[in-house]
Amino acid sequence: MSENNLIAISGGIGGAKLCYGLDQILQPGQLRVIANTGDDFLYLGFYISPDIDTLIYTLAEVNNKETGWGREDETWKTHNVLGELGADNWFKLGDKDLALHLHRSKALRNGETLTSITQDIAERFKLKTVILPMSDHIIQTVVDTDEGSMPFQEYFVKESTNPKVREISFESKHPETTKEVLEAINDPELSGFLIAPSNPYLSVDPILSIDKIKQTIMQSNKPRVAVSPIIGGDSVKGPTAKIMEEMGLEVNVINLANHYQDLIDGLIIDNTDWSTSKR
Repeated sequence: MSENNLIAISGGIGGAKLCYGLDQILQPGQLRVIANTGDDFLYLGFYISPDIDTLIYTLAEVNNKETGWGREDETWKTHNVLGELGADNWFKLGDKDLALHLHRSKALRNGETLTSITQDIAERFKLKTVILPMSDHIIQTVVDTDEGSMPFQEYFVKESTNPKVREISFESKHPETTKEVLEAINDPELSGFLIAPSNPYLSVDPILSIDKIKQTIMQSNKPRVAVSPIIGGDSVKGPTAKIMEEMGLEVNVINLANHYQDLIDGLIIDNTDWSTSKR
């Protein structure tokens, strides 16, 4: 164990980039990532876990560098044939990516937990960072919009985040975390927590919606720091700025700090936002 042990709280693309950087400078096992699974859903009979997969692909250096999601050198034969058959194909599944979903879905049907499956996949990709799903149960992010309520992936991918957001909620029959997550948070060798620059509403809040996770982090005496996903009044990636505006919030680091105010000790911001932070 090491005094440099860190826990990152992360979603997909934006958070994965930070986790990759940390992974490059930390020793094996020093970084543990509590990953958002509020995006997880069933599609064409397969269990899809987008943020976990993005983290795995990024850390394994096999991710698509242009899109930020999916595999590099991907092929799309299955996706294209699905379209020819008139099946749903609004969610793009590459052929390499599909193999992982097949493997995960079969393991889940055989009674394995999402945590154990993720650990197995991470080991096969030879990762030195530990990825911990926030829960082994389904906790679904639901976006209430001016066009009705819809699961996250329908809002994010099928509707391209076009509907206006009114409210975001998290639905689950078992809103519980795992013993692995709690053991990581309570690790006496832990040096601190880092909230990645993921979407605070769609990627971080699902994790913090699990009471036991948030309460245990708040009870810890370790530093808790967030990295801002906002630079110069706009989001670095994704619909963070759009959602803030639709919720009546000015897009700035002050409102981001207010969002995390009961949880964090500090917020890392870009130099361009320094003047805003002094309001």
